[in-house]
Amino acid sequence: MELPVDSWYRAIFKRRSRRNYAASLPEKEKIERLEMVCREFRPFSGARAEFVRSRPERIFKGLIGRYGRVDGAPYYAAFIGDMRSSHVQEATGYIGEGIILEATGLGLDTCWVGGFFRPESVSQHLELRENEKVLSVTPVGYAVEKKGFSEKSLSALARSRTRKSAVKLIEGSIKAPWMEKAIEAARLAPSAVNRQPWRFRIEENAIIVSVDSPRSVSPISKRLDCGIAMLHLELGARAAGAIGKWEFLAPPEVAKFLF
Repeated sequence: MELPVDSWYRAIFKRRSRRNYAASLPEKEKIERLEMVCREFRPFSGARAEFVRSRPERIFKGLIGRYGRVDGAPYYAAFIGDMRSSHVQEATGYIGEGIILEATGLGLDTCWVGGFFRPESVSQHLELRENEKVLSVTPVGYAVEKKGFSEKSLSALARSRTRKSAVKLIEGSIKAPWMEKAIEAARLAPSAVNRQPWRFRIEENAIIVSVDSPRSVSPISKRLDCGIAMLHLELGARAAGAIGKWEFLAPPEVAKFLF
């Protein structure tokens, strides 16, 4: 499947995480489109997405009781990785964000959920292959018009960690216009508790993505977050006319985008 650069790049600036959903069901054609993208958007081995036409009430759990839960979503998508793959986390993040951006472009709401869901409940809705694990999920539907107290509190917590400027994220100097657009798109990627663990090293014709440090207080891999940023980076580069390819690297580096 070719990247739908125009629609996904625009979706980067529209996407917002939502946890409370209305009763109205998404239109049939939108769901069929998401199902098709889940089947066909598999650019890397060792990772895939599955759309699930089941209400996920039993899947999501709150930070404390019902605080931070996802409520009312009619459907969800699961992001699955083959744990034998050395690049499973970043590949799953990249593919999962593609589904998120497709849903956003369709006018639907989503929310990355990596640490507060029940994998055993997900496994009742889909068939996992040997060595596969559900690394993250997202609700899919139409969010309620107004946020409730819990959702507002979580949004405020995320905003309290303001996004790092590009200067704090890059090593080296920008060498081409496409690099600036690519890094700005990557800077806007979602991450667990808005920790923004990605760093970018500029080379003559490439950008190398790495994690800021191996330490983490979250059960969600920083490399998964970096996989999300990888897709944003590539979309920004392509929107600027630069077509490149990814090469996975060994820790603490994640991948190189070579123009």
